[in-house]
Amino acid sequence: MTAVITDEKIPNNVNLAGDRRLQRALEEWQPHFLSWWQDMGPVGFQAKDVYLRTAVSVEADGWAHFDYVKMPDYRWGIFLEPKQAGRVHGFGDNQGQPVWDEVPGEFRNMLRRLVVTQGDTEPASVEQQRHLGATAPSLYDLRNLFQVNVEEGRHLWAMVYLLHTYFGRDGREEAEELLKRRSGDSDKPRILGAFNEPTPHWLSFFMFTMFTDRDGKYQLAALAESGFDPLARTCRFMLTEEAHHMFVGETGVQRVVKRACELMKQAPNGDVRAQGGIDLPTIQKYLNLHFTLSLDLFGGEVSSNAADAFAAGLKGRYKEDRYDEHKLIGTHYTMDVLEDGKAVTKDIAMRNALNEVLRNEYIKDCQRGVDRWNKTIKDEGVDFELTLPSHKFHRQIGMWSTVCATPAGELIDRAEFEAKKHAWLPSAADETYIKSLMHAVTEPGKMASWVAPPAKGINGLPGEFQYVRLGA
Repeated sequence: MTAVITDEKIPNNVNLAGDRRLQRALEEWQPHFLSWWQDMGPVGFQAKDVYLRTAVSVEADGWAHFDYVKMPDYRWGIFLEPKQAGRVHGFGDNQGQPVWDEVPGEFRNMLRRLVVTQGDTEPASVEQQRHLGATAPSLYDLRNLFQVNVEEGRHLWAMVYLLHTYFGRDGREEAEELLKRRSGDSDKPRILGAFNEPTPHWLSFFMFTMFTDRDGKYQLAALAESGFDPLARTCRFMLTEEAHHMFVGETGVQRVVKRACELMKQAPNGDVRAQGGIDLPTIQKYLNLHFTLSLDLFGGEVSSNAADAFAAGLKGRYKEDRYDEHKLIGTHYTMDVLEDGKAVTKDIAMRNALNEVLRNEYIKDCQRGVDRWNKTIKDEGVDFELTLPSHKFHRQIGMWSTVCATPAGELIDRAEFEAKKHAWLPSAADETYIKSLMHAVTEPGKMASWVAPPAKGINGLPGEFQYVRLGA
C-alpha cells in the first residue's frame, strides 16, 4: 500500500477525498501505523491470504464484504453512522439542547481523554494476541483471530480520525502516542491494566474476547450516547463489529466446555486432562481471572470523573433512552461500599455511581453468557455449574482492591486468600498444562483435541473451508 490515502484504499463516509487537511494528516500517520502493524501485529502470517470481512460502507450490503486479503493490505475504513437530523443531548446538564458537531472548549480535555483511552485499547489487544496464530486450534479459529485483529485496527483508525479532525496538534500527537505505547511494557505500558496482561494461549483469548471485549461493548454504548455527535456516530458503527468479537469469545468458551463434557463421559474416571482436554474446574479459574480483570475496566465504584462526564453530556448510561430521568440530580443508587474494612449497603449520589451502574449492566450480560455455557453442560448430562465470582473478588481497581474476598464475596484476610487463591485462580501448573495443549491444527475442517467444532462456518461456508491459505 502506498502512502497516498484514497477512498478506494480507506473506505469511508467522512468525505476523506474532499478533506485535504485530513488526508495530509492520515498520510503522515498511516506509514507509522503500518510499521506498527508489521512489528506488533500477528506474527508469521502477514503474507498469508485470510478470508476476512471488510466494511466498505455503512449500508447493510456494504459493511460485511468477504474475500481473501493479506492483513497489511486490509482496507482500514473510517465510518460514522449517518447523522440524525435534529439530534439533541439525551442526558446531563445540556439535556434537550442540540448536540455538538465540534469539540466544546470547556470539555476539550475530558473529551480527548475519553477518545484516547478508548483508542488505546484497540492496538493493545492486537499486541496481546500477536503470537496466538502459531497455536491456533483450527483454521476457523485462526481466521477469527485475524478478523478480531484487523477490526481492532480499524477501530484504532476510527479514534485517530476523531483526534486528527477535531483536536488539532494535540490530537495528532496523541495519535502518534497510540502507536508508541506497548502492552505490558514496563516503561510505556497501555493505559488500562487489563490491556497489559498477557494473552498466552487460546483459552485466555476466548476469555478475553468474551469478557474484555464485552466491556468494550458497554464503554462504546455509553460513548454512543455522547452529545459530541461525531464520537456518538463513530461508536455506534464500531458496535456492529464488536458483536463478532464477543461471539468469538462466548462460542469459543462454549466449545471448550462442550469438549470437556464429552471427554468426561468418555473416561471411566472422568479425567479430562488425561485425554488432552481442559477440565471444567480449570475453565472456572480462567473465568474468575478474566471476568475480574474486566470488571476493573469500569473504574472506581464512586467516581467524580463519571459524574463530570455525564453532567457534560459526553458519556451516558447503557441505552440511556430506557430511563425516564436523564439529569440525575437528587437521585441515588443503592450499592455495596467498603467502610472500616466491612461491606455495607449505602445510597450513593447517582451521578457518582455511574461506573457501578454500567458495571452491573455488564455483569448481567456476562451472566447470560455463562447461563448458555451451563445449558451446554446440562445438555451433555454433566453435573457441574460455572459461576461468575463476586464483584468484590480479585479486584485491582476501586475500593475492593484494598481487601481480599472469596469468589462468593466474603471478606477474608490476606493470609487466607494466599492459601486458597490457586483453588480460585490459575496456578503456574495450570498455565503450564494449558500451554502444553497449544499446538496448531492447520488441516481444513480439523480441530484440536481440547475444543469442539463450531456449530456452523463463517458466512455460511462448510467446516472444511480453507479460511487461511497457508501455502507459500
